[in-house]
This record gives sequence, C-alpha cells and structure tokens, in this order.
Amino acid sequence: MAYSLTPELYVSNLEASLDFYCGLLGFEVDYARPEDRFACLKRGSVSLMLEEPIGRTWLAGPLEHPFGRGVNLQIMVEDVRALYAACQAAEANLFLVLETKAYQRRDDTVLQTQFVVQDPDGYLIRLAQIEP
Repeated sequence: MAYSLTPELYVSNLEASLDFYCGLLGFEVDYARPEDRFACLKRGSVSLMLEEPIGRTWLAGPLEHPFGRGVNLQIMVEDVRALYAACQAAEANLFLVLETKAYQRRDDTVLQTQFVVQDPDGYLIRLAQIEP
C-alpha cells in the first residue's frame, strides 16, 4: 500500500517506542533497518516511521524532551474504548482521558470519542473513533 503521508518521529530508544506502538497501540513493523535504528510501522491505513537520530538527520532545531512539541497525531481506530482500556492497564501516560466531543465540520457535526496518550518521547497520540 502506498501511503499519502508518513510522519517520521525521532525517538530516543527505538525498542521502547516499538513496545509502545506495536505492543500497546496495535501497529506492526512494515520494514526495518536495524543498522540505522529505523522502523516503518503500519496500522490499517496509517503509516509511521520511527528513527533514533544516529546518522543523517533532518532537525530544524535541538531535539529536547518532550519531542514533538506543538503536534498531536490523530489516528482513527475501530475500537477506541478497547485501546483506552489497554493504555490504562499498561499505565501509559494519559494526557487526555477518554471523552466524547462534538466537532463542527463544514455542514454537519460529528461525535468523536477520543483520548490522548504520550509515547515514551512525549509525542501526543490522539486515538479517536467517530460515533454513529
């Protein structure tokens, strides 16, 4: 599958990030380059790259924890409540507890159930589901 957008996140520990994204959030490794400390992950129609900045990097400024300040990545899922329960059980760093919120779009309003969890490097991951 060709993805239209694949964010690449710099991480401080690839194994910890793989545990978080694959072990907890249900991603799988699409391909990896262990010698480059790099992995490309997929989950349904979502693609995400993880890389430890050990060689060539594209950084606009110093990489200081928490990484990804000013960005939250929304990922639409089929069972947000199950993922929320898994994050609670794993004592993941919940940034926003599970909520259902109305959002106005162009000509309609949707109800979205969502929560935000921080990955090991502080990136905000918003997992969401549109309610019927």
